[in-house]
Amino acid sequence: MAKTKPKIVVVMPAYYAERTVESTFREIPAGLVSEIILVDDGSKDKTAETAQKLGLTVFRHPHNLGYGGNQKTCYWEALKRNPDVVVMLHPDYQYDGSKIKGLVDPILNGDYDMMFGSRIKNRGMALAGGMPKQKYFFNRLFTLFANIILGENLSEYMSGLRAYSRKCLEKVPFQRFSNDFVFDQQFTISAVAAGLAIGEIPIPTRYHDQQSSISGWRGLKFGLESCWEVFLYLLHRWGIYHSPIFSSGS
Repeated sequence: MAKTKPKIVVVMPAYYAERTVESTFREIPAGLVSEIILVDDGSKDKTAETAQKLGLTVFRHPHNLGYGGNQKTCYWEALKRNPDVVVMLHPDYQYDGSKIKGLVDPILNGDYDMMFGSRIKNRGMALAGGMPKQKYFFNRLFTLFANIILGENLSEYMSGLRAYSRKCLEKVPFQRFSNDFVFDQQFTISAVAAGLAIGEIPIPTRYHDQQSSISGWRGLKFGLESCWEVFLYLLHRWGIYHSPIFSSGS
């Protein structure tokens, strides 16, 4: 009997990605994925129209919900397809979609439940790819802090290229998370609390003028909220504070 081809669904949480979505799409290996879903979070440009012309499955939010709110729709729609693996890829051409196979294989093999594409396996690669020094050093500091508290040994927590098993998406209560940028950190910490295995592969760092980026006050807010979520997990683990989003593994 022929082996059934695994169902891999790619989701793209999009916001003003008209100029970059096609370049991102072209890097996804042909024949590897079953479906690509793009959720346009209230963009006023032609992100949705461009994605539809490329043959992507498109959903549109009439109003902007935020980065986390966008991902909630992405994963909810992906789970309806009964996938084996769901890959989250930012459509701003910052992340190399040709690396997707390296992310999904360890999940399909049963080695991991969640995989990161890490831009910071070494300092030279990150800075040579254009990552601003302040972002690099905050990323490094947060990673050190999170690894100590969470008991992991990852090189990056901020990546916009990730893969999840269906079990991971069904076990992690992502609908309870923030609609803002801290969604990603809540997801990772919740996965750790649930006892899910997390791995990573190195990917190129690629900064350019058309990519989306968090800066200024929003960047500071994201950094503080990320650290706060790790601290709340520590309080939850100690029994001082009960968190509904970190309880699945308790």
